[in-house]
Amino acid sequence: MKPIRRELKDLCTTLSDNTDAAVEAQTKRFRTAECGFAEYFGTLGEHRFFSAPGRVEICGNQTAHNNGKVFAASVDADMIAVAQPTDDNVVVVKPENLPECRVDLSDLDVKEDEKGTYTALVRGILRGFKKNGHNIGGFLAYVSSALDKRFELGERSAFETLVGTILCHLYNEGQIPGVKIAQIGHSAAMEYFGAATAELTDEVACAVGGFVAVDLKDTDTPIIEPVPCNFKQYEHAVCIVNVKSRPLDYTEEYAAIKNDMKAVAGFFDCETLRSLAIMDILLNITELRREFGDRAVLRAVHFFNENNRVERVIHALKNDRFEDFLNAVKESGDSSFKYLQNVYSVSDVTRQCVSIALNVAETTLRRKGACRVHGAGFTGTVEAFVPLDALKEFKMNLEKVFGVGSCKVLTIRSTGGAEVLL
Repeated sequence: MKPIRRELKDLCTTLSDNTDAAVEAQTKRFRTAECGFAEYFGTLGEHRFFSAPGRVEICGNQTAHNNGKVFAASVDADMIAVAQPTDDNVVVVKPENLPECRVDLSDLDVKEDEKGTYTALVRGILRGFKKNGHNIGGFLAYVSSALDKRFELGERSAFETLVGTILCHLYNEGQIPGVKIAQIGHSAAMEYFGAATAELTDEVACAVGGFVAVDLKDTDTPIIEPVPCNFKQYEHAVCIVNVKSRPLDYTEEYAAIKNDMKAVAGFFDCETLRSLAIMDILLNITELRREFGDRAVLRAVHFFNENNRVERVIHALKNDRFEDFLNAVKESGDSSFKYLQNVYSVSDVTRQCVSIALNVAETTLRRKGACRVHGAGFTGTVEAFVPLDALKEFKMNLEKVFGVGSCKVLTIRSTGGAEVLL
């Protein structure tokens, strides 16, 4: 699970056999980034190329905050960088269309006024590398992203992976495991960036790549299990649909999911549900309903069933049982809707865009493939595994409702953060 070097053609996962076209498109992106580097920094010396993929969550919806199990995967949409080492002990990262991130290696303390910025992430990652005994040094980097925020593909986690992968290869001979880069990025997100709901699974999916299961029973030493799978053989695309409805702040409703689960755990003098079993809930359901209400109980039930579904998903892919995999994804989505209840807001029941998207998706798929709420839920995105022979109709029907460009077609990328050899 070490960050690796890859020929560009080996990174280009496609839905068809037209790999040459994908390589040509990616090469053009890197050459454009080279031009951006030269224009912004006024120089272009001995530089190198890097890529970090976006990610999708597949199973384990809203369980990480209670030390649960999560299953995710990296996708072919990525964030790339052109980077060049320097000897001035300053790191400058220029994301395309965003302000530069400038960090002096002599000052790696948390800056309250930087929180919520990419500069905070760069500073935190540098500090994390140093704290863990890894080498750090100055470099210039120009970053270009194909990760549209509207599709919730883990843009921040990809950026963390990209910076960590650059440091790994420029100053540590590519010898730092992807899991360690993920953990350093996660710590930077929590401590330096100030993320309230960062999940280690996001960073792991981006840094390790492919299908990956994360067991967070012990957050200091999580169990990371890459699950090898030739996804292309199943002839499905991964579609993420942006339902275009974020006019209100649902922060409190997101927080309530974690709070409900932890309240139930507290009834048993436990910090999280992971210390319990579902029978603890069922044997005490009357008292739990009376004290915390039905929703909290249902969310606890969801937690335990999701952990079991993650195990089923792993087993299905390991044993080449793709229909079982799809069924588990469907069940996970149904549980999110019925028990976790993160598909629409109870404070704004007239807006149910995710529900509408799921209805259109299910109608179009005609019992094939699978679809589910993606990520945090409420007003964000829907995920679907769509047979390639139904892809054109699926994209057309969803975009009729949510607008042209609202359905992003992806496939699974087997490689996480990597140095790219053009």
